[in-house]
Amino acid sequence: MKGDRVEIVVAADDGSRTYEIVATRAGRRVEITTGRGVVEVVEVTRSGESVRTARFMASRVLALVEHPADENRGSRAPSETGS
Repeated sequence: MKGDRVEIVVAADDGSRTYEIVATRAGRRVEITTGRGVVEVVEVTRSGESVRTARFMASRVLALVEHPADENRGSRAPSETGS
């Protein structure tokens, strides 16, 4: 869903670095896979085609934080009418 984002904090020689992958358009989502010592974060279209990929060594990843898009951002709360 547009607005989904994942923050990845990675240990580097000079401290830590933060990377962010965001679903930039409607219908896209961010998927995370882990396997064989690699963490892969991919922005994927509706049809399953990858748009943007980031790969990190699992031993260097300090934090992986998922921020889902706000589901209620397009809807409004019903207004109250006073009498």
